[in-house]
Amino acid sequence: MPSTLPPLPESLQATRDHHLAQWAAALAQAGLTERRSELGEVFEAELAQVLAASDFVAEQLRRDPLLAWRLVEQGRLTRSLEEGELRGLLRQVLEGCDSEEQLAQRLRRFRQWQQVRIIWRDLTRRAALKETTRDLSDMADACIDEAYQWLYRLCCTSFGEPVSRDGVPQHMVVLGMGKLGAVELNLSSDIDLIFAYPEAGETRGGRRSLSNQEFFIRLGQKLIKALDAPTVDGFVFRVDMRLRPYGDSGALVFSFDALEQYYQSQGRDWERYAMIKARVVAGDQQAGAELLAMLRPFVYRRYLDFAAIDALRTLKQMIQREVQRKGLHDNVKLGSGGIREVEFIGQAFQLIHGGRDRSLQQRPILGVLKTLGENNYLPAEAVQELTDAYGFLRDTEHALQAVDDRQTQMLPTDPQGQARIAWMLGFSSWEAFRERLDAERWRVARHFAGVIADPDEDEDELQSSQTDWVPLWDGTLEPEQALQQLTEAGYTEAPAAWKRLQDLLGSARVRAMQRAGRERLDTFMPRLLAMACEQDNPDLALERVLPLVEAVARRSAYLVLLTENPGALRELLVLCAASPWIAEQIARYPVVLDELLNAGRLYRPPVAEELADELRQQLLRIPEDDLEQQMETLRYFKRAHVLRIAASEIAGTLPLMKVSDYLTWMAEAILQQVLMLAWREMVARHGRPARADGSRCELDFIIIGYGKVGGIELGHGSDLDLVFIHDGDPQADTDGERPIEGSKFFTRLGQRVIHMLNTQTVSGALYEVDMRLRPSGDSGLLVSSLASFSRYQLDEAWTWEHQALVRARALVGCERLAERFQALRARVLGRQRDEQTLLREVSDMRQKMRDNLGTKATRAGTTADAFTAAQLFDLKQDAGGIVDIEFMVQYAVLAWSCRYPELLRYTDNIRILDELQNAGLIAGEDVTSLQEAYKAYRAAAHRLALQNQPGKVSGDQFHDFRHGVIKLWQQVLPPQEPIPDTRV
Repeated sequence: MPSTLPPLPESLQATRDHHLAQWAAALAQAGLTERRSELGEVFEAELAQVLAASDFVAEQLRRDPLLAWRLVEQGRLTRSLEEGELRGLLRQVLEGCDSEEQLAQRLRRFRQWQQVRIIWRDLTRRAALKETTRDLSDMADACIDEAYQWLYRLCCTSFGEPVSRDGVPQHMVVLGMGKLGAVELNLSSDIDLIFAYPEAGETRGGRRSLSNQEFFIRLGQKLIKALDAPTVDGFVFRVDMRLRPYGDSGALVFSFDALEQYYQSQGRDWERYAMIKARVVAGDQQAGAELLAMLRPFVYRRYLDFAAIDALRTLKQMIQREVQRKGLHDNVKLGSGGIREVEFIGQAFQLIHGGRDRSLQQRPILGVLKTLGENNYLPAEAVQELTDAYGFLRDTEHALQAVDDRQTQMLPTDPQGQARIAWMLGFSSWEAFRERLDAERWRVARHFAGVIADPDEDEDELQSSQTDWVPLWDGTLEPEQALQQLTEAGYTEAPAAWKRLQDLLGSARVRAMQRAGRERLDTFMPRLLAMACEQDNPDLALERVLPLVEAVARRSAYLVLLTENPGALRELLVLCAASPWIAEQIARYPVVLDELLNAGRLYRPPVAEELADELRQQLLRIPEDDLEQQMETLRYFKRAHVLRIAASEIAGTLPLMKVSDYLTWMAEAILQQVLMLAWREMVARHGRPARADGSRCELDFIIIGYGKVGGIELGHGSDLDLVFIHDGDPQADTDGERPIEGSKFFTRLGQRVIHMLNTQTVSGALYEVDMRLRPSGDSGLLVSSLASFSRYQLDEAWTWEHQALVRARALVGCERLAERFQALRARVLGRQRDEQTLLREVSDMRQKMRDNLGTKATRAGTTADAFTAAQLFDLKQDAGGIVDIEFMVQYAVLAWSCRYPELLRYTDNIRILDELQNAGLIAGEDVTSLQEAYKAYRAAAHRLALQNQPGKVSGDQFHDFRHGVIKLWQQVLPPQEPIPDTRV
């Protein structure tokens, strides 16, 4: 910024004069007018300049007239603070503090005092950017640490001193992340924190002993409240704890061992990215240094980290998509060419090269940029441009926030606000400021685009084969010529293809396109026609992709995506030609086209832990109170992964069993987040429900999965069969401002979960939920206590409900309650039963299902012609099919688990069959036969689903499997009508 400000614009003089008059009135009311001369000429000269710029400073001086004298004391407005001076001032302020209320008040008033000082020096050019961010970060460090030390002593008085198992006193370590960690806080930053403690143990010397984790959780909660809670004096800092492991669903405080284990086994690349800036800001500095050393191998790999390149490229694309989708043009942090992109450039090089080049293992971005130039990672010119741009952008950010002490990075849209910001930054007009800002952002955006550029990005002009299709699309060819070109290119049904193209051109959506959109369509269509010819069946590929083209006609950015990424278009054609179901899904939810940009990722679905972490990562970026965006994020997550799993299945890179695993893991990840969102919403509204012993619940709720999700056998489009169980006191009230009975709380919690899953948004519903397997079905309570569920299962449930329980398992929720459910399941299923009665009831139920659901023409596959091509075989319901295998397994578990409890270990049919073989209850060759049949049927059902076809095949298929299953059925369960053996 210029060292001096230009003359104050006329439009701001009224604001300055108003604030000066208000301050003078406040001085008069406080009886300080005669002392005004004590403030000195320098103060008076700068006062008008500062008040013209900052309403916040004006308000603070008006509310506390004596603040002006504290500001000029010992020349603190005209000089930089010495090291440790700020912390010393805070300690003086906190002397004699004897309650948490006083602590909160004094911290807030200290913060307002220092905030005014820092803004004053920034606006008057007495402090450069580095000093401003350092002072803000030092103030945060001091407030966090001094508050922590005060609260630690208070908690030790109440609960005793936390010690390790060896008796060593324990202190918490507070890690500052993001800008705080890098000593780069802005004028109105949140602070991102992570709490940790060295070792497990318990307190000693208190009224009652607590575990170290319980102690530090309570201490952490008090610390957050002391800093974050709004009072009449404002707040100290907004505290964000969502960067900790598992985000909001994780514990508030972790031991060092737990942190190390989490990051080694589950840490994601975005967490490596965040951990680059981690710094110990409060608590035990020595232990904190040990913790950071422990985590360093997670952040910085010892080799050139090519694995990080794809992750960074994905993050880069996410940033680019966010900029395109949201109105961020006027956001100096998040918009194109903004602060975030400068930081990304530096951190990308740190992640990739930091393991080998320790000089890159530093936190402040300006130091990183300097090192990148010195070590020839970037040209000196690029480093200088990025450094200059970053300084200008941060100065702009501070000007925006200095006005009202408000967390904003958005440029003003009103003339008064624009004139003010331009003047604060040394420009005579808004236009001159915007010209400089746009130039700086353009340079940043150019460098950002070049970082870890994808080598597959092809900016070459259209190939001649694509150019050849332009006349056909733009209508310059006669119909006969067009048909000839289509035929020669490999379209076997040229008239139908030509008609589809004409229908697209004549559709209402295409006719309504704006000029820019139509130009994009005209660029895209020749490429599509040329690439469709590369497919084995161009007609089919074109037929299935054109509905998507029409669907996105008014959102032509998708056409640009496909035009500029030929690889994505090629993947689209391959997938749509292979599966009408995929084509339909993409046409309905074109947002998932982004997934086609990375073919390696598209065909490599992540494992369970990665899935859960990915979803947590996406939800962490959304404000907690933005339920609409959270629901859309959940839906996009599902759509994207459904596409990835289907693509992998078609490509043959994922076998059947892994397909179902993946779909089940995805459902569990979604259910976990949905449950946490619903729980937080209910607790915020009504408080926590109580347990039977009077203690407060900590998510004493589980979601039980039955059927396919319980058996880890989900398919495309499967419903979720769910049951909800809680372990609270149904009669006791919650402890919130609007208390309700526990039974109502848990019922509403279940309703919220179902609502989030079932609600149709622009991205569709997450899942259809079937709750009919709960006790008493549709007439029963939506949510049962574990005690009532136990009574029902032991005393009232039908045999078919116990059959269903074989495939039931706790999906998400309270681990302690899940263990109790598992024990109950074992007790119910493991009871001794009369085998003849059981046999009759299972057989009767199976016959009813065949009568109602099987193929009518063959009496559920039992007539003489059931094995001929003239009839259909229902893979699931007909004799010898999937349900026969499931019923045999369920019968075996109910009949024999009283003697062989190992049969209760699993809920999926394949592994239960393995246990039946291991126990010697079914011969090995018979088990293999059933497993192979089961997998073959399910694989066929999956393929049919991808073709939008029902789960039925020609009756002349699967003869051996069907006869084998029927034979075993007749051995295990009562004989049924003989079915003719058609095998030769």
